[in-house]
Amino acid sequence: MKKVLVIGFLWPYHRRAGARLGGLVKYLHEFDWEPVLLTAPLETRPEYDLRVIEVPYRYALDFWLKLLRFNQNASANVREQAKQRIGGASKKSIRGALIDFAFTRGLEIIDYPDTEKNWVRPALKICAQLWQQEKFQAIISSSPPVTGHVIANKLKIKYQVPWVADLPHLWSQNNTYAYSSLRRMVDRRLERKTLSRADSLTTTSGPLASKLKSLHKDKTVHSITHGFDPDTVNDPPDKLTEKFTITYTGAFDPVLRTPSMLLAALHSLISRGLIAREKVEVRFFGPEEGWVENEIEKNDLSGIAKQYGRVTMASAQAKQRESQLLYNPKWDDPKEPGIHSLKLLEYLAARRPILATGKYRDVADELLEETGAGIYAADAADIERTLMEAYQEYQQKGSVTWYGDDAKINGYSQREMAGKFARVLDSLI
Repeated sequence: MKKVLVIGFLWPYHRRAGARLGGLVKYLHEFDWEPVLLTAPLETRPEYDLRVIEVPYRYALDFWLKLLRFNQNASANVREQAKQRIGGASKKSIRGALIDFAFTRGLEIIDYPDTEKNWVRPALKICAQLWQQEKFQAIISSSPPVTGHVIANKLKIKYQVPWVADLPHLWSQNNTYAYSSLRRMVDRRLERKTLSRADSLTTTSGPLASKLKSLHKDKTVHSITHGFDPDTVNDPPDKLTEKFTITYTGAFDPVLRTPSMLLAALHSLISRGLIAREKVEVRFFGPEEGWVENEIEKNDLSGIAKQYGRVTMASAQAKQRESQLLYNPKWDDPKEPGIHSLKLLEYLAARRPILATGKYRDVADELLEETGAGIYAADAADIERTLMEAYQEYQQKGSVTWYGDDAKINGYSQREMAGKFARVLDSLI
């Protein structure tokens, strides 16, 4: 079996990780590639068989966390802890906006290229020992953090093995890029220099691949979609809730990913007597937000819609599987049609109907159409009509029927994703 060094952080075992690597390292061995994961220290280990090389290092913000007496292990991040301490928790308050501005400007300097920058030196030291013991035939680095690509670049220079740089979240072209144009210019320069030695680039959709190609014109860029873990498929199906339950497991954004249209549509249907108030329940599992609570109250849905806070992945999956409908508010930006919400892929494993909302058509809508896993609703009228049809079926049958095409859905599993990576690696060696 060929051996590949995989560099990156593992979700959910690392808080600052992307969600790509878990499925990749779990299933890659099925395609004649043995992954060895180079990563940061893990509090707990994955349940599946995986060789892990843990590299201790000092987090870039440690000094400031200790100086300001912030809790690095708290559920709220440093920015939110500062707002709570100073009293600027509202994103729309002047004080909250000033805290956001100050943190962003400070982090531009402190965390370049990211908060894991101190990982590079100890990782390279351990890799020098690794290469004396065994032969790797390829490298995969996946971000976040982008520091993983910096490490891979230095290994590529020294050992000259094929390198695949995976960018599920783009680097300087990221849709949630928070820094100034000056910092973006510096990041873009580092990105070009670092990835210039990569043999192939990968990302999660065709539009993102085109965007990445525009910056790295001489590179081969592959689109490999995120996947759901086939071990979590809802088969046999769990018992559904007695109420007409709509569930979302994930984070919101106050501008580009909000529940506003869903809540407004539900308020309209209830106020017109088309949906019985006592029979419906909306559940949000993720970071609790004050502005979301305001939206709930504004639409007179207190007692119907509720934020439950963060839950474990296992608990989130259980809530998905028992729901009548799963809700997916899309990243609502016409300039970013290539964003696959990871939750959308997770929902495919739950085998429950999906309602996706957003004003602009994107890759999420194409996935739903291809798989039959749900419906995309672009405006208030569409959302009301979709909710009404689902509710009427619930009234007649006691549940909303799942119509997904299992064969097509299985093409979006993490096993299929790992197979696509294996084919890229095979082509390079």
